[in-house]
Amino acid sequence: MSKALFAKMMLTSCLMFTTSVKAETKTAIFAGGCFWCMEKDFEHVPGVVKAESGYTGGTTENPTYRTYEKGSHIEAIRIIYDSDKVNYTQLLHTFWRSVNPTDAGGQFCDRGHAYSTAIFTLNENQKDIATKSKETLVAKNPLPKPIVTPILDATKFWLAEKYHQDYYKKASIRYKFYRLSCGRDKTIKALWGNQAHAGIIY
Repeated sequence: MSKALFAKMMLTSCLMFTTSVKAETKTAIFAGGCFWCMEKDFEHVPGVVKAESGYTGGTTENPTYRTYEKGSHIEAIRIIYDSDKVNYTQLLHTFWRSVNPTDAGGQFCDRGHAYSTAIFTLNENQKDIATKSKETLVAKNPLPKPIVTPILDATKFWLAEKYHQDYYKKASIRYKFYRLSCGRDKTIKALWGNQAHAGIIY
């Protein structure tokens, strides 16, 4: 075998190995009211691979859109992200500025526990980072009322029905009408000003 052919084979092998190695992905779970809206906001963040709508935090098995409230679940999203492109701290930064963390009764026009905010941590490292993020925000005191969003240990995440996934793409006109009429972006813009993330920057 010639040296040139051997070198070409080695280069091809290296390239194949490099392309076969996938970036490490990690998971984050946030609740911020309507999961359609949260999906849309986070799927526009560079480094986020996908966001999935679901239910979590409750006590019942196999919740559905009709039953999740009765089981004390809340709407949430599970974010799969490329940790080489975006980290958990950055996702938290986006989360805070995509919701109204001072509202304990729901989010925007959606009222009740089912639409409340929460950060569900999957391990001690996430809990530490989320706690520091919240403490930093509280210290800066940028909002007119106290932050009430809890940091909770993650429980089982139940994937919502297929028609809820990427609803903002599947039914874009209905979604845009809902979002506008619910006042989500208007409220977030009033709260966060130029820092607002939800539907404004992305």
